[in-house]
Order: sequence, then C-alpha cells, then structure tokens
Amino acid sequence: MALLARRVDVLRELASELRDSVAVECDVTNLESVRSAVKEAGGVFDLAIANAGIGVPSHATKFNIHEAEQMVRVNILGMMYLFDAVVPSMIALKHGHFAGVASIAGLRGLPTSSVYSSTKAAMHAFLEASRIELAPYGVAVTTVNPGFIATPMTDKNRFKMPFLMKADEAARIIADGLERRARVVEFPRPMSMLMRAVRLIPDAIYDRAAAPYGKRKIQH
Repeated sequence: MALLARRVDVLRELASELRDSVAVECDVTNLESVRSAVKEAGGVFDLAIANAGIGVPSHATKFNIHEAEQMVRVNILGMMYLFDAVVPSMIALKHGHFAGVASIAGLRGLPTSSVYSSTKAAMHAFLEASRIELAPYGVAVTTVNPGFIATPMTDKNRFKMPFLMKADEAARIIADGLERRARVVEFPRPMSMLMRAVRLIPDAIYDRAAAPYGKRKIQH
C-alpha cells in the first residue's frame, strides 16, 4: 500500500503502523509530482483513491479567485492527475479500480460553499462518465460522497453540522463500499436522503429555502 501526500513525516508515522506500506511525498496540484510519486510507489495498482481535498468558505460578494483556483487545483485537477498516472496501466491489464472522494455537497449548489460545491459536482460528472467508459475494460470507478466528517477540515466550521460522523466510522463505510466495487458510496444515509430530495425540488422553492444560509457570515 502506498500513501501519497505532502506531509511525508505524518505519512511515515502512519506507514510505520501498517504492514507492507510505503510513504511517498507528493503534491497533487503538480502533475509531474504525482507521476513521479506513483512511479516511485510501484507504478501499477489494483486500487487508487483520490482523497486529497480542501474547502474554503466562499460568498459571491467576497469572491476570492486565488482561493477558488486552489480548490480547483486540489479537488479537481488533483484527482485527474492521479487518474492520469494510474488508469492507463489498469486499462492495459483490463483490471483495476479508481475511486474519487467527492462530497454530498456536490449534489446542489450550497450557499457560502459555491466553489467547493462546484468542484465536487465536477468530480461527480467526471467519475460518472469515466465509470461508463471504463467498464468494458474491467476497470471499476467509485464516487465517494461523504457528508460532514470530523476532520481538521471541518474543525474550523462554526455552525452546527448535521449528522456529523467520526472519521473511523466513515473510513469503514468507504472500505466496505470499495470492497463491493460500488458505483457510489454515499453517507450518512439521512444526509444523503435529504440532499437527494433537495435536488428534486424546483429552483424557486430551493432559492427561498436556502436564502437564510446565503446571508450567513463566513469565517476563513
């Protein structure tokens, strides 16, 4: 098992607790860094998981293009760079599995999370289309859509997060879904059902219902 991320010291500490694992420093926003890291880690994999992601609150009245670009680079291009590095060998071998950790937030545009929601929606579309295109080659594609998970990224939130889940519980659900080669792994179920229902309501109703959240103060 290869662990790829920027914080190589943290990775090495984790790798020391796991069997048959290696830690490789990698910046997912740099294509050559990803290609080099994948090559160093062995080059050919049965399963690759694009998990890197960042989220910064955003509001149309205080739009910050630099923060938006960073989210696009990490959340979208970071996933595509890993895809570029690992999927060709899977196609050649007619075997493999690629997973991208998107978010329930990508199911609809969420006020104060416009950029984050859009990056996750882009991941949904890319993974869904790739799943269909790669099926004839024996390569599975899974979209992972978590809700709120207790991690350093959500620790900064100053609002009540519905159905907040612990990281180890979320990891177990993801692992079980990947083992089944599920098309979509979405949780927690109440949050999933809520957002799936919200997708179906007319725009005018959604706009009125979401308006109070659009007035919420954001903290960076």
